[in-house]
Amino acid sequence: MTLDARVAEASARLREGVAAYSPAAFASSFGAEDMVILDLIHRLQLVVEVFTLDTGRLPEETHALIERAARLYGRAIRIVFPEAGEVEAFVAAHGSNAFYRSIDLRKQCCAIRKLAPLRRALQGKRLWITGLRRSQSITRAQVPTLEHDAANGLMKLNPLADWSEAEVWAYVREFDVPTNALHQRGYPSIGCAPCTRAVRPGADPRSGRWWWEQPESRECGLHLDPQGRLVRAVATETSSETER
Repeated sequence: MTLDARVAEASARLREGVAAYSPAAFASSFGAEDMVILDLIHRLQLVVEVFTLDTGRLPEETHALIERAARLYGRAIRIVFPEAGEVEAFVAAHGSNAFYRSIDLRKQCCAIRKLAPLRRALQGKRLWITGLRRSQSITRAQVPTLEHDAANGLMKLNPLADWSEAEVWAYVREFDVPTNALHQRGYPSIGCAPCTRAVRPGADPRSGRWWWEQPESRECGLHLDPQGRLVRAVATETSSETER
């Protein structure tokens, strides 16, 4: 499929999703996929709230891109923070870098810094737009384009679910989309600074996230169902497409 066809398909998904399930919100981590979606939202002039989760441990390069994107696209980007008291209590009990010691502590940290703020940000919304792609990791291999997110009680649109990494970067080059400087330093996937590192060329794009854990556990919980599984629901397609 050509890039033009991919862009047309993703644009249709966004238009139809926002039209069917408004109000909509786009949760951006400001990775390359999310910058493609932000650029599409801007080009399509869609009414979508854009927000990001500032965990308190983000790399400076991510903060720089947030400011650059806000200026470039001329829109407010909502910054959602964790509750300070919850962070303080966790750090007092377990230490600043407790997430290295066990999966349970790492997931507790993610729950405080990411999951709880996400729930607050999505309150009152009917559609959550994300940059999930199937080829990002084995935990995301069956991500549908449109699904019901039971954990947050709304629809979830993954407009680039079937895009390859090469297609993402082709869009970035074609439309001169700004990206996180860490991508050029070997970081295909970028999260909190202490939980992200560069990877070798050609390695699993998610292998630099929580690298001390097994691949099957490398999710923060944002995209899990109430039973703790990555949602693999049968896709609910928009009218212009069929699931591949």
